[in-house]
Amino acid sequence: MNVKIQFLIATLLLTTLFASMAIAIEGGDARKGKVLMKDKCKVCHSEGSEGGKLTPLSKTMSQWDRFFRRDKHKDYPKGFEGFSKKDLLDINQYLYDHAADSDQPQTCG
Repeated sequence: MNVKIQFLIATLLLTTLFASMAIAIEGGDARKGKVLMKDKCKVCHSEGSEGGKLTPLSKTMSQWDRFFRRDKHKDYPKGFEGFSKKDLLDINQYLYDHAADSDQPQTCG
């Protein structure tokens, strides 16, 4: 193979690798989000609590995205304190994946 073709192939492979990494970083990890939700959010968001019961089924997929993109816990902004950007992506992904209108709505827990 000549050098130009090898260079082109290497460039395409690297571009594909970096693009797939960027996609993976952009989204959250739903499993981590579930753990964070259980450990941190349920304190205020369970039956009879200050924030009221909140589960993935409480909103649709687009409502969860809007909540994390725009609302950002506007009624109680301190609710997002202590979470990294990655933590919030993970929680959002969990809630989105199991929302009322998702392919796999949360049915218990």
